[in-house]
Formats: sequence, C-alpha cells, structure tokens
Amino acid sequence: MAADRESTPDARRAAALAPLPDHHNVDTLWWQELWHRHAHITTPLRERGLECDIEFGLSAYIVRVSLPDNSYLIIGPPQEPSSDRPPGSPEGWIATREHPDDPSVFEVLYDSVPSDDPGAPDRPETRHGGSAQPLVEAIEHRLDQLGLLPTPSSPTARTTMSATEPTLRTPKPLDVSGNADRTFVYGDVLLALTDRLNATESPTDAAAMLHQILDPTSGLLERLGEFFEAAAEKAKESEQDDGFDLHHDLQDAAATLRSLGEDLHTAVDRMRALAPARRTTRTGLPPGPSPGPPTATTPMPRRTR
Repeated sequence: MAADRESTPDARRAAALAPLPDHHNVDTLWWQELWHRHAHITTPLRERGLECDIEFGLSAYIVRVSLPDNSYLIIGPPQEPSSDRPPGSPEGWIATREHPDDPSVFEVLYDSVPSDDPGAPDRPETRHGGSAQPLVEAIEHRLDQLGLLPTPSSPTARTTMSATEPTLRTPKPLDVSGNADRTFVYGDVLLALTDRLNATESPTDAAAMLHQILDPTSGLLERLGEFFEAAAEKAKESEQDDGFDLHHDLQDAAATLRSLGEDLHTAVDRMRALAPARRTTRTGLPPGPSPGPPTATTPMPRRTR
C-alpha cells in the first residue's frame, strides 16, 4: 500500500505502526470510514505495536485490540441500551480485557459512561466522557503493568506519528451495473447479519440484530425505503410513460417497507423480553469467554464478537 513506501521521513515513521487488519473489508469505503472515525483510538495503540480492528458488537461499533498473550481488548460505547451517537464519538468509553479460553482474565480497564443508576457512584473516569486521550492512557498504563505492550513508549513518536496515519488501501471499484463478477456487497451485508442471527444463542443478541433492521430512523427497512424513493425519482427523470409507471411502483415498494416496519415496531422489545434475567457487564456482554469472530463480510463487520 502507499503507506509502505519509504519516500519521506514521515512515511518511514508511519510504517512502524502495527499493520492493518488482514481481511478484505479493509478495501471497502464503509470500513475505511469507520476506521477513520476511530483513528483517535487505534493510532496511538498501533504506535505501541498493538493490532486493532473495527467490528460490530451488540448494537454499536467497537475496537478490538489483539494482545500478545492471546487475550484481547474490547473498546466501545455501552451496548445496552444502544446509543444514537455516531461511531467513534460516544458519550463514554468502556474498555475490557478478555480471553477466549480463560474467563478469569476478564477485567474492566476503563469506564467513563455515566451510571444509569441514580444511587450508584460513577467511576472516576466518568468526568472524561467520550475523550480518547484518558482512555488510551489508562489502557497503556494497565497493559504496561501486565507486560503486554510490544513497543516501549516514545514521546517523540507520540508527537509525530499521530499525524501520519498510513493511507489505507485504495478501495476496489464496485461494479453494480453488469454484475460481471457476481459482486453483491450490499447483499453480503444482510447475509452476514443473518449468519450472526443464526449463530446467536441469546434473545438479547437477536433483539440487537433486529434493531438494526427495524429502527424507524436508521434501520435497514427505513434505508431501503429511502433507496426505493430515490430510484423512483430516477425513473421519473426519464419523462417516459414507463418511467412514470416505474416511479409509482417503486414508491409503492417504499411505502410497503415502511408499513412493514410499523407492523413490527414492537418486535425488538418482544424478542428482548424472551431473554431470562441475567447479570451482564456494562458492555452488554457476559463475563467469561467470548465466541470467536464469524467469517462473513459486512459493514457491520463480520469479524464481530
């Protein structure tokens, strides 16, 4: 990639960052946008030699950080309840360390999310809210105590490298006209979500996935309705008789999708109510080993917990 070229001193410094994830989502525009939104978290950690990835948790995007002892960090906003804030800019951060084979490793390294219990005191870091610097400093301090930082801290690197994030690989052009390569990236998004739904054993997790489809503001059905409305306008622009007929058909499709969303507006709460009462962490994930990332591809990246 372009960032690997050592044509300038800045490029040479940038090349010292931990590598990007090794999956083809890295070549897509949606993943690169998410990566950019989380760069204030990933870049300083990659400066310390830690490999990072962006994944989709229960209801929001998270940063997953691989550690030398095979444990990992999960850094993100609270997952339950979900937040309407944009990715990378939450009201607070939660960072946990977990291990796929050793439940005793679980610990909360940082939690700046205000408590929703009026009688419970907030953690000291709550005052930092969504600020990234205190989060990264707390993570580095704890990992340094555990001996899990691959690269020693360098004040010089800290001031120079943060401004020289490597350029991501150029996204491969998406041919949606002839489908010559049978590339259906948007269909793959829903297929990956379906794979996750099939694999889940928790009604709570299933409800979070339903929320992605049925949210009346940003859910898939609403976005599909907007898509069909846009397609209807394109058909109308032709000013041909069949174009006007197609315009009405597409408008009807948009209305049908929105009507379906209205009919199912309680489905998320009904699915969530099927879950037995259980103690959860602030991230919405139970203490103990987490399932490995699935293998499907998606803008809700398939490499999820």
